[in-house]
Amino acid sequence: MLFTASYHGDSKPASAGAASSLCRLVSVLAPQAVGLLLLFGMALAPRLVAQTPALNEVKPIPLLTGSAGFIATFDSDEPHLGPIVTPVVLVPLGQRWLIETRGDFESDLTQVPGQSGFHGQVQKGVDYAQLDFIANPYVTLTVGRFLTPFNIYNERLYPVWIRDLQTDPLILPIGIGPSNASNGAMLRGGFKVHPTFDINYAFYFSTLTTTEYIDSARFAGGRVGIFMPKTRLEFGSSFQHSLQDERSNSFGFHAIWEPFALPLEMRAEYGRSFQGSGYWCEAAYRLSQVPYFQKQLRHTQLVVRLQQSFTGESPDTSLFPVDLKMFELGVNYYVIDGLKATSSYGRQFRSDGNKNVWTLGLTYRFVFPLGNAWR
Repeated sequence: MLFTASYHGDSKPASAGAASSLCRLVSVLAPQAVGLLLLFGMALAPRLVAQTPALNEVKPIPLLTGSAGFIATFDSDEPHLGPIVTPVVLVPLGQRWLIETRGDFESDLTQVPGQSGFHGQVQKGVDYAQLDFIANPYVTLTVGRFLTPFNIYNERLYPVWIRDLQTDPLILPIGIGPSNASNGAMLRGGFKVHPTFDINYAFYFSTLTTTEYIDSARFAGGRVGIFMPKTRLEFGSSFQHSLQDERSNSFGFHAIWEPFALPLEMRAEYGRSFQGSGYWCEAAYRLSQVPYFQKQLRHTQLVVRLQQSFTGESPDTSLFPVDLKMFELGVNYYVIDGLKATSSYGRQFRSDGNKNVWTLGLTYRFVFPLGNAWR
């Protein structure tokens, strides 16, 4: 069995603080994780069948993958330089177990009055560090630190080499926790219900963690989606209940459409919580079908996004102090496989003053196998 990984979300070694924080997380979750895995494994233990290894059988090997980028943002004519590296390590343990983790090293470099050049600090974090048990084709159990599966952007589109626009959606913080991740357990998978559609699901519980680099909130929730392979349409909904502080509910909806006839990607999300509500809609079109200048245009992608956010019940806890509307237009150029030049212009409309947001950058995805895949 060959393990592959899709980004839901992506140098130097992590700092001692990040490493010690990760060790503390493992020590807290280990007893519960072992018990849960034993019970789950006893319930779903497969039958032992003698097998003869095939000649040239492919075996799972560790991978070092991830992405790197350099994004320049001009927010109301104030420049920000954003280098970022997000290494991902995948370590398969046999045919059913997988360890996966992603680190994050990024900086927001700005100009300081009275000083020349740009200045900033490197921000470090552990995006996820999880152990997966693949029980069968329909169920995977995950324990540890994982990306919160609320709506789709955080899990599937967040890495810089995947996203079509480098700015975050306004409603991204809704439902994903203080650091975009959860510390706890998750059950996820998918199955075919009818020849015309499949169902995918994810249900999770997160515990409260206040340790630096691996913080999370205490909540429980789930996401259910329906995928129609013949039309390449997916839509679904998310729900989450907070188990601390205000004990509020959050919910969201998402939709994705990638038609066979056109090199077009259409995505949308809606989210609502005590922090506020809002939506975003995005379309990305690859110019590969334009009959002119095909050598250049087949590598070019046009992107447009419309979004709006509304304040919550209390201004102190709202995502933004005022209601916002934003329009963005972007152009991406895929130089080679994994290397992308990206640019965008956005106009933000708000009652306390409108502003422009420009981005310009370069992103790269890398993959390095750490072994030989052939026996």
